[in-house]
Amino acid sequence: MITNEELQNSVQEAIKWEPLLSAAEIGVTAKDGVVTLTGTVDNYAKKMEAENATKNVEGVKVVVEDIKISFENLTKVNDNDIATEVIKAIKNNWRIPNDKIKIKVEDGWITLEGELNWNFQKVAAKNTLVDLEGVKGVSNNITIIPENQSIVEKTSIENAISRSFLIDDKKIEVNVNENKVTLFGSVNSIFEKEEAERIAWKTPGIWALDNNLLIEQSQKIVSNLY
Repeated sequence: MITNEELQNSVQEAIKWEPLLSAAEIGVTAKDGVVTLTGTVDNYAKKMEAENATKNVEGVKVVVEDIKISFENLTKVNDNDIATEVIKAIKNNWRIPNDKIKIKVEDGWITLEGELNWNFQKVAAKNTLVDLEGVKGVSNNITIIPENQSIVEKTSIENAISRSFLIDDKKIEVNVNENKVTLFGSVNSIFEKEEAERIAWKTPGIWALDNNLLIEQSQKIVSNLY
């Protein structure tokens, strides 16, 4: 089993490896698979980079992200300027039907609302805003209303997940209730959990998804030769 100290060191190394980040900016503590990130950065992209790097570390079950954003040494960007850049960024992303999205900006925090047909469009809407100057965070409240109203096929989701070489699907169970999908069981990392969800969301007709997959630390057998 990975010790708390080993996990802490692994996360610190992962953060150090990211080009946007300075290890001195981010504090890391680890206990029983729960990793807490603290510190202060000067933009939202760094905050997301630290979180994503941590999620990909083996042994991380939960990420508690408590990183603050400070623009003290930068020119302050007002909400009107941020809103203008948000509209422009979404409009320039061909994957997003920008006429269906409502935008609110308050003290650097962006809230997205509206209805889209696919989850990948919802994800793209948030990701396209990460690098904008002055952004402190994004609340993505967009609802998925698919054009295809047919009932979701359970086997199609199971087959799609099993085709991914990135996921060990042996312990994953899929439950379908008309247009809602629930994932049960366990995987080896947060990355696998999120990848299974991403694949499931591609299913035509899906309206909602509950990801109840648990993170199960993999067992490694080490042989000592004398």
